[in-house]
Amino acid sequence: MKLLIEIKDSKVDFILELLKNFSFVKVSPLTKEKAEQMEDLKDSVDYVNEAKAGYKKSRSAKDFLDEL
Repeated sequence: MKLLIEIKDSKVDFILELLKNFSFVKVSPLTKEKAEQMEDLKDSVDYVNEAKAGYKKSRSAKDFLDEL
């Protein structure tokens, strides 16, 4: 299982050291850019799910392309 967690900058060293002591945990820090991309992707997926559930208004790809 993969998890994405946010940690205060002041606690990063402590948490990384703690996690490295568990043999069953692999730590792979993300760059700021990669973290932002993942957050944007998560927001997009959330929007699509809300649109499918009827909470947000959406339009078809055809309508979008016709507008261009």
